[in-house]
Amino acid sequence: MVTRKDSNKKRLHRHMSIRGRISGTSSRPRLCVYRSNENIGVQIIDDTTGSTLVAASSYEKEFETGGNKEAAKKVGMLAAKRAIEKGITEVVFDRGGYLYHGRISELAAGAREAGLKF
Repeated sequence: MVTRKDSNKKRLHRHMSIRGRISGTSSRPRLCVYRSNENIGVQIIDDTTGSTLVAASSYEKEFETGGNKEAAKKVGMLAAKRAIEKGITEVVFDRGGYLYHGRISELAAGAREAGLKF
């Protein structure tokens, strides 16, 4: 039986492996995803300066719930809209060690639909 602690440890190991290969620059920042059971959040980060350029999350008051695919897609669209307003059109997608399935893929689809390229 795999416990939650073990599965999160595996996810963090995958995340560090992914982060060894990708990095955000000022011309193409990193879109980083965080997912919990109840919510989902995304940040667009410039790793050269270590600054967060854009953030969106289902914690914001316009969302009733963040634990489903519809909310994930809305968060992706909101993040893309805010990024485009700041002049960011291309990003590197960092799935954070999560499987590219379910809410993660819906978030990516929402961001692409709103105009981000990755």
